[in-house]
Amino acid sequence: MNVSATLNVLRLIFNPALCLPHSTISNFNQLPVPVSKAFPKTPSGEYPDIRAVVLDKDNCFAVPKENSIYPDYEEKFRSLRTAYPHSLLIVSNSAGTSTSDPTLSHASLLSKNTEIPVLSHRTKKPGCKDEIMRWFAAHPETGVTHPSQVAVVGDRLATDILMANVSGMWGVWIREGVTRPLGVEGFFVGLEKGLAGFLVRRGYVPPVPANPFE
Repeated sequence: MNVSATLNVLRLIFNPALCLPHSTISNFNQLPVPVSKAFPKTPSGEYPDIRAVVLDKDNCFAVPKENSIYPDYEEKFRSLRTAYPHSLLIVSNSAGTSTSDPTLSHASLLSKNTEIPVLSHRTKKPGCKDEIMRWFAAHPETGVTHPSQVAVVGDRLATDILMANVSGMWGVWIREGVTRPLGVEGFFVGLEKGLAGFLVRRGYVPPVPANPFE
């Protein structure tokens, strides 16, 4: 059970716009590089200063439970590694967590196959902001000094996008993903999409990450 998701989803009662993305794409191949171009320009006419990208794994760039890049997305992944040679980070609830991957064997294999680091974290998304920011603080070569310089890319509104919004990061929602979720997960994915559509029709918009440097 993802206790972090359960607790954080309660925030939606008071602020439902927290589950809305700043950008929506159909699949991973549609992610622009640089990722800053996924978002609207600032009042000064510039794109947001995105210095790092946090990637979800399951149904984002990989088949769920597999620790390799989906073949159709390998070229896009290479372009991301080129654009962000020191500032890509995978944050997954199935690889790298103390509950789902206690020996970090999945994280190790995933990092080997993707050639980028996988966060080891105790708290599952959407509640691991502090662990993410501590990782960036420990890696100054990323250039990240504030959450507004980070973009989160994932397929789940209630984990990836909610985490981005409560953390003050930018969120890119992959609407379709690699496979179609089935069973209980498919039910909740359908609820998320329905809620997002309802909120957009009612005029809700996600919070814009505050940039203290502007």
